[in-house]
Amino acid sequence: MNTRKLIFVVDDDPVISTLIVRRFESEGYKVKAFRYGEDCIKALEMNPDLIILDYFFIDGDNKLMNGIEIFDEIKISNPETPVIMLSGQEKGEIVLELARKGIDDYVIKDTNIIDNLLAATKDLLGRV
Repeated sequence: MNTRKLIFVVDDDPVISTLIVRRFESEGYKVKAFRYGEDCIKALEMNPDLIILDYFFIDGDNKLMNGIEIFDEIKISNPETPVIMLSGQEKGEIVLELARKGIDDYVIKDTNIIDNLLAATKDLLGRV
C-alpha cells in the first residue's frame, strides 16, 4: 500500500515549480504540479494532502485567478486540505488577509524557499 502524501504545487514559474517537485519527490512525497490555479481546482477530486499555492499568476493578457481566489475555491471543495501560500509578496496587508482567511502557512520566495517549504510541509503533515 502506498502511503506517500500527495502534494499539489501550483506555480506559473517553471523553475520554481521544478525545484519544488524534484526536492519533494526526493523526500518521498508524490507531487503533482499545475501552472495555474484553475487547473488545480479541476483536479481537487484527487484529494491532495497539501497544496503549495503561488499568490500571483501571469498569462499574457488573460485574466487568471489570484492565490486568494484559488484558496477560497479550494476551501469550498476540500476544506480540510492545508494550504501553504508561496509568494514574492511581502506586503503586510496581503499576509494579513491570508491569515484572516485561514491560510495554514506563508512562505516567501527567497533563497531559502525550498528548505522553508519543506519545513512547513513536514510541520503541517506531521512528518519527522
